[in-house]
Amino acid sequence: MVKKYVIFLKRIWRSWFIILVIIIIILAFYNLIAAIILTGITLLLFLLSYIPSFFFKNRVLRFLKNYYRIKDDDVIKHFSNKKDKVKKVLFDLAQDQTKKDWLIVFVNNHYIYFHKDIIKKYKTLYQKGYGEKKIFDLLQKIDIETRAEIKAIKTTLEAHDRLTEEPEK
Repeated sequence: MVKKYVIFLKRIWRSWFIILVIIIIILAFYNLIAAIILTGITLLLFLLSYIPSFFFKNRVLRFLKNYYRIKDDDVIKHFSNKKDKVKKVLFDLAQDQTKKDWLIVFVNNHYIYFHKDIIKKYKTLYQKGYGEKKIFDLLQKIDIETRAEIKAIKTTLEAHDRLTEEPEK
């Protein structure tokens, strides 16, 4: 019984906007001022609904910046097992990292965050002409676990045109 009630509420929640527009249009025929006020309240609530997700994204990013390398599983453990939310935030951060100094890569169905110091070190080693194996050997001391991570870092940096830049000293 409770499950059917929850499914009913989810179905209504998905179409709440259409229902609200119909109510505002009907209300506009009878009382224009009330329709304008209801529209203003609706827009305000709609804008306020984005605030918690914005704060959560900033909390995740602040948490990530405390580590040199961290996997998504560890982030999920820290944020009370909000797996879907954390994965979505990491996906969004991974899509928009062209001008960022840190890096998020997707390796073996896991997101891995790398601190800006690791990325700077990788860029300097890459520009010195070291190969993938030599870079892996040198960065293994800084928590790089597999060569696939090195390859993913290179691929992601190239995709965002960040590998050709001169490293900051």
